[in-house]
Amino acid sequence: MDLATVIGILGATAFIIMAMVLGGDVGMFFDVPSVLIVFCGSLFVVLANFTMGQFFGIGKVLAKAFMFKIESPEELIEKSVEMADAARKGGFLALEEAQIDNKFMRKGVDMLVDGHDGEVVKATLMKDIELTTERHEAGVGLLKSLGDVAPAMGMIGTLIGLVAMLSNMDDPKAIGPAMAVALLTTLYGAFLANVVAIPLANKLNLRKEEEKLNQSLILDAILGIQDGQNPRVIEGILKNYLAESKRSVADE
Repeated sequence: MDLATVIGILGATAFIIMAMVLGGDVGMFFDVPSVLIVFCGSLFVVLANFTMGQFFGIGKVLAKAFMFKIESPEELIEKSVEMADAARKGGFLALEEAQIDNKFMRKGVDMLVDGHDGEVVKATLMKDIELTTERHEAGVGLLKSLGDVAPAMGMIGTLIGLVAMLSNMDDPKAIGPAMAVALLTTLYGAFLANVVAIPLANKLNLRKEEEKLNQSLILDAILGIQDGQNPRVIEGILKNYLAESKRSVADE
């Protein structure tokens, strides 16, 4: 589990609720019309921007922001050097029984074992990287859309509340509820966008970049192994994917 995501969102929500409690009655911060306008309305507007499949697949997308297991580049470099050494000693067939947990790496190795041409291997794996990136971007786009729509729906709710308030100026009892809708929709919209949607979109974008870097590293490793490069040479090339501060640690 990604504790940063959980702690960040729950922590921000907790401090907001704490401020509400300290400000008086928490119940005054809950308004059903405001909830319907912002939360329900925003979801339907986002649905209009995407396909049904993309919208209802949001659960899988969100799961990656909270539960996402990925190998470190250092682990992939170590595994790549190990495979390069095995292939150099026993040929590509020596990689057939290798224990490889990464699916993308497994696919590349299987193509080597099957004797595919280097250009075919490169084109196939690059297409996989492209499609994976597109899937990530669809999820990021959906959450960013929600982050854009929620404040706008909050503004619509505010205008509705103001119209209701101004049309009932002669009835003091009607001014309070109308004003609540006007202010709370803005609050809900800001909360949904800045505490939930935008942070999750940014986290998914980070996941996208992490996975793209790992897949690019694996692609270079597979092509290096296919070309029969020395394992130390492959290791040196792959270490370029590491931050400068981590390269010396990896060497040690």
